[in-house]
Amino acid sequence: MNRLLIAAGVLLFTGTALLPQQGLTDEGGKVLALEKAWNHALEEKDPKALDALLASTFVSVDSDGSIASKAEFLASIKAPDYQPSTVVTEQSSVQVYGNAAVVTGVFRVKETKNGKPRIRRERFTDTWIRMSNGWQCVATQSTSIPSKAPAK
Repeated sequence: MNRLLIAAGVLLFTGTALLPQQGLTDEGGKVLALEKAWNHALEEKDPKALDALLASTFVSVDSDGSIASKAEFLASIKAPDYQPSTVVTEQSSVQVYGNAAVVTGVFRVKETKNGKPRIRRERFTDTWIRMSNGWQCVATQSTSIPSKAPAK
């Protein structure tokens, strides 16, 4: 009887541990695919692709505390001084709540700013709403992750 209880407990624990990985809904998968499309559009400096992903009411709260509308955000992507070479989401998770989804994660951008290469990492929260024409991001917020200072 003890062995049966232990086996049942192990099975229950193992099954529960696997649920988050297997529990990604189709809608959650769609939203994460749109996140990847966003990264690709940033790398390609493709405002047309971004325009399709972002709602007309989109608001971006940047890591420096500045706020940008959709038009301002798209203009910043077109700016000559914006030169990303790589945009990668290092980790992310999505929670779907009916017609809303929230994605949290960390992204890394390798870019050239003022002629100097740099790598920037930020933690982000994106809010997506399922509209009549599909999922669109209505808000994003990012917080800089400072690089660790070298040990002395």
